[in-house]
Amino acid sequence: MPNPDHPVALVTGASRGIGRGIAVALARIGFDLAINYTANASAAEQTAADCLAAAAAQQHLIRAQTFRADIAAAADRLALIAGVKAVFGRLDLLVNNAGVAPTVRADLLETSEESFDRVLSVNAKGAFFLTQLAARWMIEQVTARGAGEGEAAPRRPKIVFISSISAYAASVNRPEYCLAKAALSMLTPLFAARLADYRINVYEIRPGIIATDMTAPVRDKYERLIAEGLTPIRRWGTPEDVGKAVAAIAQDLLPFSTGEVINVDGGFHLRRL
Repeated sequence: MPNPDHPVALVTGASRGIGRGIAVALARIGFDLAINYTANASAAEQTAADCLAAAAAQQHLIRAQTFRADIAAAADRLALIAGVKAVFGRLDLLVNNAGVAPTVRADLLETSEESFDRVLSVNAKGAFFLTQLAARWMIEQVTARGAGEGEAAPRRPKIVFISSISAYAASVNRPEYCLAKAALSMLTPLFAARLADYRINVYEIRPGIIATDMTAPVRDKYERLIAEGLTPIRRWGTPEDVGKAVAAIAQDLLPFSTGEVINVDGGFHLRRL
């Protein structure tokens, strides 16, 4: 049965990497977790187990449920939201993390339409329409209970888009990925402006070079660049770094900010002379 005392977070693409780091960080502060994955059920179950363990270490008794859905598919998005409603009965935080990289890193002049459609469908279109569904449900929740200034912070719904430094840093061998992340950067102010009257705050978290399966193929390249000072903080970022930023938002530590960009990039965005 749904626990009315527990805030609920839906994290897309949470079976591994940044998504897993976010889910575990939220479990640690007492959130129930809806863990979305597309294909790797065993990895999603491992995320759920990690969440339960992290919560228990902080003496929280939470639930962590996995949900298979390809957010690029309309029917799957509808089923995902319906599933979260059925299991948890509420949604306090949506984290749009699901994303794919190009199967082949092709030069800008050689990028295929097939790759373009695949990356944009998951990374941008899927996030847009899933957020649309979630926002409608959040508005219903807020309207039904009359959310006010004094309401407990985790009960004020929030939405987070996980973008990337690729939203503004040109990578000519993966242009479709850059375009998709740039689209997420615009979704943040769009939804922030539309939902502010309902006290639903919206944020963009912009990770930099994060150690995940996705960056493993270019690890040597980034090891060298980081050592040479590409980022003022000379280390790889971790999924836990991103998770901590999401946890801060989830705890309403930025109540007077919406449409805000939070860089988790070791200072990559700084211009230096």
